[in-house]
Amino acid sequence: MLCFQSRLREAAADAVKQLLPESADNDLGSVCTWADHVKFHYHWSSALHFIDTPDNLCTYQYNRDCKDEDGVKGRCVAGAINNYTTQLLSYNSASSSHSEYNLTEALLFLSHFIGDIHQPLHVGFTSDRGGNTIDVHWYTRKQVLHHVWDNNIIETAEERFYNSNIDGLVDAIQQNITTDWADLVKKWETCSANNTACPDVYASEGIKAACDWAYKGVSEGSVLEDEYFNSRLPIVKLRLAQGGVRLAATLNRIFG
Repeated sequence: MLCFQSRLREAAADAVKQLLPESADNDLGSVCTWADHVKFHYHWSSALHFIDTPDNLCTYQYNRDCKDEDGVKGRCVAGAINNYTTQLLSYNSASSSHSEYNLTEALLFLSHFIGDIHQPLHVGFTSDRGGNTIDVHWYTRKQVLHHVWDNNIIETAEERFYNSNIDGLVDAIQQNITTDWADLVKKWETCSANNTACPDVYASEGIKAACDWAYKGVSEGSVLEDEYFNSRLPIVKLRLAQGGVRLAATLNRIFG
């Protein structure tokens, strides 16, 4: 997940600084993985990282798909984004120290979940749990397809093009935002109907990307090498860019 704090307006930057734990040293990116680490302590949060959609339909519908394995509605990554956005909207109406919500945790969850919903296989098929049960080889290493999209494509890009330095990849993505994608950024940032957050848009994009790129040409035991890597890396970069831009835009709308 990319957290472009430089895109925050003053009010949002101040709120983020107030809400971040001291250990973060005002770096939202340093705690964007917190929600993954607390899944084992907050067991209830595990279902909030993804959406399972009907196999091969390649569509997403909130009322149909946003539920956990027990059928509880709203328990998916789109519902979580809506929930934590609503919690954070209370920041300006009351002192955060007197809020009924833990707004620090709300910020950390929201930041992570906006990243998750932009990873195509976090909006994947039900039967394979978003690619988690599809065994493949990433070059010579055994992996599951979900992990390829969570980690392997990014790590391989870092090794080949950026001297194993994530900062180089981030810089390249930021450069693209100001050049190749400059005309698209305003559309990425916009939420329709004056919504503060619009995760349904991101989820619909996600399942389309999953069908068009993540699942396409892959079956159990597939060996994924240069052809897959080179054709999918631009999609990964694009989704990382969109996630970072949209997180900043969402925080700007929340905090004014």
